[in-house]
Amino acid sequence: MEFKAGHVSIIGKPNVGKSTLMNTILNEKLSPVCPKPQTTRHNILGILNVDNAQVIFIDTPGMMKKPKDNLDKRMLNRAKTSISDGDVCLYMIEPFEKEEIPDILKNQKLKILAINKVDLVNKLTLLPLIEHYNNLSLFNEIIPISAKKGDGCDVLVENIISLLPHHPPFYEKDILSIHPEKFFAQEIIREKVFSTYGEEIPYFTCVSIEEFAEREKGKDYIRAIVYVDRPSQKAIIIGKGGKALKKVGEESRKEIEAFYGKSIYLELVVKEKEGWRKKEGFLKEIGY
Repeated sequence: MEFKAGHVSIIGKPNVGKSTLMNTILNEKLSPVCPKPQTTRHNILGILNVDNAQVIFIDTPGMMKKPKDNLDKRMLNRAKTSISDGDVCLYMIEPFEKEEIPDILKNQKLKILAINKVDLVNKLTLLPLIEHYNNLSLFNEIIPISAKKGDGCDVLVENIISLLPHHPPFYEKDILSIHPEKFFAQEIIREKVFSTYGEEIPYFTCVSIEEFAEREKGKDYIRAIVYVDRPSQKAIIIGKGGKALKKVGEESRKEIEAFYGKSIYLELVVKEKEGWRKKEGFLKEIGY
């Protein structure tokens, strides 16, 4: 059987379950997952290796209709770029109501529609929904799934592979992702910020790894900066007596250690950067 390999862009609105799906398929937590929308800000690449194929998934930021600032614009551009660069576009929706398909998808030749969260609805309501999208004649396949439970994910992967081009593998078979180590530490810390703080605080924070030092003896050292937009936000992030920041640090450290399989010393620092979401130079400097 000839080998297949290619890139699959996972596209959809914020909080539709894109990151959960990639993590489930890869059986590894590469993308941050949080009930709050816009948890994913980067295109995160994860690689699935099976006997006859290599599937390179690209988890993208949620598609927003109206970007509010330069950060939103950059996230939307990344999602759009991944659509044009991918061999297959996997568009995800929820099963609760009919959704308008973005025009940018209609020009892509190979597309799969994944209807996620089907475990939350009566299966009888899925039939007219599937029929509706079938009648649009836009998708090669329409597959109901539950990314959280894993239902339908094997069928989804089989259909993705069937659409990939014949091509030798792009990466060695033991590689799960090509992002540098510090990238995942940064994403883990940012996920903990999103899950710890309420209201709009997480959306006005970003995380930058200032130092990532591997040591032959003792623990590896990571110094991360949590940037906020205003002084009042800095006080909230730190919390009374530093308790809130300490909680973020402890939870982040445990997950980073589990991810890398080694002990680390994590230092978290909070700094103010007013209007950082609008500053092009700063966004580029910290990897956006």
